[in-house]
Amino acid sequence: MKKWIILGGGALVAVIIIVLVVGVSNLGPIIKNAVNTYGPKMTKTEVKLGDVGVSLLSAEAELKDFLLGNPKGFKSLQAMRVKSIHLNVDKKSLTKDTIIIDKIEVVAPEITYEKIRGTDNFQTIINNVKKAIGADKTTEQPGEKGKKGEGKKILIKNFIVRDGKVNLVMAFLGEKTLNANLPDIHLKNVGQEKGGASPAEAFKEIIAALYAKITSPAVTDVFNKGLKKLAADTQAMTQEAKKQLEDAGQTAKEEVKSTADKLKGIFGK
Repeated sequence: MKKWIILGGGALVAVIIIVLVVGVSNLGPIIKNAVNTYGPKMTKTEVKLGDVGVSLLSAEAELKDFLLGNPKGFKSLQAMRVKSIHLNVDKKSLTKDTIIIDKIEVVAPEITYEKIRGTDNFQTIINNVKKAIGADKTTEQPGEKGKKGEGKKILIKNFIVRDGKVNLVMAFLGEKTLNANLPDIHLKNVGQEKGGASPAEAFKEIIAALYAKITSPAVTDVFNKGLKKLAADTQAMTQEAKKQLEDAGQTAKEEVKSTADKLKGIFGK
């Protein structure tokens, strides 16, 4: 009897290991497909993920070349581009209803903050995500037994953004941009209050925190100083151009007068 228990326990462990290995080995394509498929539906923008590298033993993943596009009406091609995002998943949670992500670390994101007509690209994206969440709540999603379900949830223990840059784009700046460092972000236990959040809900919380940093005094003060300097430089250039025009006009008058005097001398008039 004891032998059968040991064998049964060994078989159970083997099954668990197989499930985990299969789950982790498929984690890369699952993440890439989820981002590229559901990202545009949530944000109403282009969303692309270039590649995903996964470590089978540690359930760690590296997301490469992430792109968040801009909504319609904005001229810049992207709202954010990230070369590398590190992801660490709790392997034990892969088979459960709530997947636990120990850490997401976004490294050196390049953010384009574009303001037009009293709004901006990130506020528009946030509004699009809110609408997507509202639409999901009014639509029944069948569970495994045909009942209304919510699908897989996620809980992110640590969400980190570091070494980011923000580029300000405004119509009157033309091709010029102003640049500022993005303050680092560290969110903890995203989705914990509800025992796990939907991907859309987690994304809404994350992008709202990102937007708060983009519009924080640490960033906007740099932009305001840059705009004032640009205005002063423009005014100085305008004054210099005006002076050059005046000087050119005076020189032209003197040349005309000199020519007239010479002609007068020639014709004796």
